Amino acid sequence: MKITVYGAASDQINDKYKEAGKLLGKKMAQRGHGLVFGAGDNGVMGAVARGVKDGNGEIIGISPTFFNVDGILYDKCTELIYTETMRERKKILEDKADAFIIAPGGIGTLDEFFEILTLKQLQQHNKAIAIFNFDGYFDGILSWLKTATEKEFISDVTLGLYEIYEDVDKMLDYIENYTPKAEDVNRLRNLLEEKR
Repeated sequence: MKITVYGAASDQINDKYKEAGKLLGKKMAQRGHGLVFGAGDNGVMGAVARGVKDGNGEIIGISPTFFNVDGILYDKCTELIYTETMRERKKILEDKADAFIIAPGGIGTLDEFFEILTLKQLQQHNKAIAIFNFDGYFDGILSWLKTATEKEFISDVTLGLYEIYEDVDKMLDYIENYTPKAEDVNRLRNLLEEKR
């Protein structure tokens, strides 16, 4: 299985997040999964790639050409695909994935999470989405999602389109045993149509 992992590209973050990313990568490789990622050498992104590399797993990096400068890209990818734009990059990250993991990251990571969540809500894919909530990193966003649901900006069905984990093994168990829930997405479509 190929898992797209979204996460921080910054090396300024606390080392504990990088260590958690490396552990995630190692466990992915141990369980026979390949990595699809944004090709970054630093931060959580680079740490996950190093973990997968340590486990001899496949690593597919996707990068826009303007990131091709010294020290930005992870240079040990099994395959490195260049795109002209960030939009093209996101499309390939989505298309090559059998599942998605959202690891701690910044606005780029949140952009990617909300895009794949929206696409799942709109039935453009039905792949597993797991949030790696290491050290409670996403607690604020998860709280906002609940608030938006309570205020009826988001359907409660949407909250069922992803799962939240702090434990890497449990998260990978979920992905490996994921069964698409088409009925939830159909229910969401009906709710949206009723509101029109």
